Amino acid sequence: MLSEFLNSIHPVEESILKKYTESWRAISFPRKTIITAEGETQKNMYFVLEGIQKSYFLYKNKEHIMAFTYPPSFSGVPDSFFTQSPSKFFLETITPSKMLKLSYEQHNNFLKEYPELNTLFRKGTEFVLSGVLIRHAELMAYDIETRFKNFMQRSPHLLNQIPRKDLAAYLRIDPTNFSKLINSVKI
Repeated sequence: MLSEFLNSIHPVEESILKKYTESWRAISFPRKTIITAEGETQKNMYFVLEGIQKSYFLYKNKEHIMAFTYPPSFSGVPDSFFTQSPSKFFLETITPSKMLKLSYEQHNNFLKEYPELNTLFRKGTEFVLSGVLIRHAELMAYDIETRFKNFMQRSPHLLNQIPRKDLAAYLRIDPTNFSKLINSVKI
């Protein structure tokens, strides 16, 4: 699954990709496990095989959800991982999760040795940045109904897999209004 995902971003010579993917190690987390806490430096990159995770920050004791991750995708706190600096966010499992992990040192050594992998991750970062900018624009400009409809068009499969309070927090909608939207908006 990891090889296919990476090749969908940017094709890499099979022998290089094999060396890279064979360096990843399996790890499992129970539900509601904090993988990375605010203030910790994320030492590993994760690739999701099973389960759903959320990244969020706390402000005035309220969770503000930045993203959900699920298979097949990377998971983690990217700025903490890539800069090896303390995280401003939490990464927590919503459901039991099976992932692959690779340390920062291993990842960085591969990028130095193989320019193709460096290109792959640059392209992946560009894709993520584009998505973040679109989400930022939606949160700034769209009303709650439009945000809800856009989410349902992009990710309807998450509606029954993620607690509604988390979906409401992600969309910046009051949970009561979120329930009303589910019952009234036709998708």
